[in-house]
Amino acid sequence: MTENTAPTRVDSTGSAGPGAPERAPRRLRADAQRNIDSLLEAAKIVFGTSGVDAPAKEIADLAGVGVGTLYRHFPQRSDLVKAVLQREIDACADAGPALTAAHEPGTALAKWLHRYAEFLATKRGLATALHSGDPAFDALPDYFMQRLGPALGSLLEAAAAANQIRSDISPKDLLYAVSNLCMPLSEEGTAYSRRMVALLIDGLRYGSDTSQSRS
Repeated sequence: MTENTAPTRVDSTGSAGPGAPERAPRRLRADAQRNIDSLLEAAKIVFGTSGVDAPAKEIADLAGVGVGTLYRHFPQRSDLVKAVLQREIDACADAGPALTAAHEPGTALAKWLHRYAEFLATKRGLATALHSGDPAFDALPDYFMQRLGPALGSLLEAAAAANQIRSDISPKDLLYAVSNLCMPLSEEGTAYSRRMVALLIDGLRYGSDTSQSRS
């Protein structure tokens, strides 16, 4: 395909003249992105309440779009599940810098770990699909670690440098530890997981210069 390299021509009113690139596709792309965002948010909610096999219409209705729009963006259910999970991973990773800017290091780390625990609660609703053996999900474990490992690593380094936590814990160890604490128990809800994560955070503070000065 030959690329059109003709320059954009603009008339005296500031409008693009003949030969200028079409502006409509830009608006369509923005609309499409809004539809995708709405679908992913709706899917996260529906998967959490009705499971990953929920009817497509339930997701589309909640997103405010047609079923055809859902299938145009996500032809297979695995495409939608994967996109939901990647979106949640990205949101969790991206929360790190914002928390660092708003809080002192120890507090930023604690808030991020609770945010991570919330992400794990979302992941529970996708467990059936994720353990189905579908090759569409094969790359997710690496994506998980590539995004969340550095995000948590930065928070840990800052908190350790401020002597607010112990310095002998790795991001990988902590990600797995919180994940294990958040495994669902039949007789307990998410409040139990939050309490366990809070205890783990207290354990991170033990051995730091701050905790020693208080003892």
